[in-house]
Amino acid sequence: MAVQTMAMGDESTGMASRGWLASAASKDDVPPAPSGPHGDFDGSLKVSQKLPTAADLSKVAALPLLTVHNESVPFESLYAGERGGRRVMVIFMRHFFCGNCQEYLRTLCASITPESLLALPTPTEIMVIGCGQPELIPFYAETTACRFPIYADPTRKLYDELGMTHAMGMGQKPPAYVQKSLFSVIVQSFYQAISSGRRALSGGHFWQIGGEFLFENGDVTWCHRMQHTRDHAEVPEIRKQLRLDDDEQQPSRRKRWSSGLAPAGLARKLSLSRSRERSGSRKRNSLALSAREGSSKEGSVMEKVKEEPVTEAEVARR
Repeated sequence: MAVQTMAMGDESTGMASRGWLASAASKDDVPPAPSGPHGDFDGSLKVSQKLPTAADLSKVAALPLLTVHNESVPFESLYAGERGGRRVMVIFMRHFFCGNCQEYLRTLCASITPESLLALPTPTEIMVIGCGQPELIPFYAETTACRFPIYADPTRKLYDELGMTHAMGMGQKPPAYVQKSLFSVIVQSFYQAISSGRRALSGGHFWQIGGEFLFENGDVTWCHRMQHTRDHAEVPEIRKQLRLDDDEQQPSRRKRWSSGLAPAGLARKLSLSRSRERSGSRKRNSLALSAREGSSKEGSVMEKVKEEPVTEAEVARR
C-alpha cells in the first residue's frame, strides 16, 4: 500500500501540499487533481444539488456503515423505521482530522442539542457520518463535543452514490461556522494527526467532501452537497430545515405529551374534573374531622355525667 506523506498536507485547513499521512491502495483510488489558475486553492466546484430519487435511495439503503463499536449497520437503519424516526438530518463530514469540519460540528452542536430536537412535535434526529475508520469516532465525538450518533464509511461508497465529490479548494471566504483563525485550524489539524500515532492513517480520504441530507418518512426532501472544503450548510440553514425556529412547531413538551394522550379540549376537562374531585375530597375530609371532634366532645360530657351521680335533692330542685 503506497503512502503519500507530505508535511502539513491537509487541504481543508489551507496546507499547501497535496497529501499528508493519507493512504491509497492504487493510483486509481486517487481522484484527479483539481485544475485552475490557483491549483489547490481554486474556488468552488459545480456540484448538483438535485435530490436523490427513490431509485437512488434503493441503491444505498443496504450499504454498510460502521458504529463506534465497529459493528456494521445498513444505511437505511438511520432514517427508516423506528430507529430514525420520521425526520433525520444526515450530515456527511470529511476526514476525521479536518479542522474546518470539526469547527462546523462543534458550532452546530452548540446551537442544536438532542433536547431541542426532542421538543419538536415531529420526531427528529441528527446523524453524523465520517469517511475514516470507526476507531477514531470517540476522539471525534470528544473533540467536537458531539452528542449525536457518529458513524464511519471508510469505503466512501455512500458519498459516491449520493453525489458527493472530491475537492481541494477552500472557497472565496471562510464560513460563519469557523470560529478560529486559519493558522489555528492548521496547527490543530496537524497536531491531532501527528499525536494520534498509528491512527494518523485512519482519518479518511483527505480529498473527500461531504454534505447534508434531510430524510422525512424515508425520502430526501432537502439536501446540500459541498462544493469546496469549507462549504457545509450554515447552522442557521440547518435550524431552518429542522424548523427549530418556528414557534408554531415548538409546543412545550408538557403540551405535546398532553395532546398525544387525549383529544383536543379533553385534557383540560380531565384536569378540571380532577381539581374538583380533589376539592370535594378536602371538604369531605374536613366534615368528617369536624364530626369526629363533635362526637368526641359529646362523649366527654356523657362520661362526666356518669362519673357524677345526681342526688334526690338536686332532682327536686331541677
